[in-house]
Amino acid sequence: MNVNLWIFHHYATLPGLNGHIRPYNFARHLKLRGVDTTIFAASFQHFSGTDLIADRSKALINSDFGVPFVFVKTPASGAGVFGRVKNMVGFYHGLFGVSRRYAARHGLPDVILASSPQPLAMLAGIKIARRYGIPCICEVRDLWPEAIFRASRLKEASLIGRGLTAGEHWIYRHADAVVFTKEGDTDHLREKQWTTAQGGDLDLGKCCYINNGVDLSAYSEQREACVLDDPDLADGRFHVVYAGALRRINRVGNILDAAALLKEDSGLEFLIYGDGNEAGMLRRRVLDEGLSNVKIKGFVDRKYLPFILEHSSVNLLNYSQTEYNWTRGSSSNKLFEYMASGKPIVSTVRTGYSLLEKYQCGFELEEHTPQALASAIRHVKNMPPNEYERLCRNAKSAAMDFDYARLSEKLMTVVENAVSGKRR
Repeated sequence: MNVNLWIFHHYATLPGLNGHIRPYNFARHLKLRGVDTTIFAASFQHFSGTDLIADRSKALINSDFGVPFVFVKTPASGAGVFGRVKNMVGFYHGLFGVSRRYAARHGLPDVILASSPQPLAMLAGIKIARRYGIPCICEVRDLWPEAIFRASRLKEASLIGRGLTAGEHWIYRHADAVVFTKEGDTDHLREKQWTTAQGGDLDLGKCCYINNGVDLSAYSEQREACVLDDPDLADGRFHVVYAGALRRINRVGNILDAAALLKEDSGLEFLIYGDGNEAGMLRRRVLDEGLSNVKIKGFVDRKYLPFILEHSSVNLLNYSQTEYNWTRGSSSNKLFEYMASGKPIVSTVRTGYSLLEKYQCGFELEEHTPQALASAIRHVKNMPPNEYERLCRNAKSAAMDFDYARLSEKLMTVVENAVSGKRR
């Protein structure tokens, strides 16, 4: 089935850059199934703070990686809420003109996939799809505005909150299909009593679940080709690895607190890879508290991550239990990269629809405390070799279920059904 698919994803980026590569991973695999994909994204790269368009051009096309990217000129997102909103609105408005000119040169799409958490991207997707008389699939990666209500003082019962919730409902109702990235996200629709089974207007038959994942072929290639010269990875110790941002919301200080409790455990070392506005503070803590079992490694190119994880002994998912609703599951990209490494995983949050429990490849903490984290790490370090190896095998097996080659088959079904006018 030959299909021309457009993906609207505000934070999509080219391979090798810091950002979301889920759209690219889908596009690369869908191309093998007869789907030609064009990705529309914002020119301002939120995670690196750079703008790919240095002049006054409205758009930039990049096809260097076999998938056309159309970067829509957007203002910088800035540090505050106003800057983020201005950036989102700029992408929304820019999509209409840029997509119209692109269609005039390259042809019309057969279907649009518009991705959140930027809800305006989904709104634009629905409106542009209507213009062309084609279906729009909405991909919900985070439940907005629920995430806003949890992370800010804005209340759902407020006038603004009710307006945002009404907008969310409108998007679900007018999408031809809805792809959720967490298994339990449809629980949200039931909680709102929006489903047809509850007398509402949303048919759960048009909803499906496609989690984030990992491109195992690319992962294997990088593991072999991108070798990081880091003596700490080859010192034979039990390596506790955290790879991610070093910001307040990541609460990496909790890892240092756990390391302090494990200072007397011989042969155990914490390796923390990443950067952020708390990096300096964390380095000072390591020195001031004499944490000889911790090394803040700093930023590393993502291409080295497979090599790093292959040399870990246990990998940490370090999140806040209160600043996000984990009851519906997890779609963390890092989780699936950790699985691909074939090493046990310790998570500081207990999630609903737990993948660690389902695949028996790690442990989730009941409490996000240094004591609980230290205890879990010590448990993994001291477990019998056969039990440890079982966790490793289970992790690799789990990664296969979330390989983008397999996830793309699910998306292909959604695309085909949308184009043919069917509902799932």
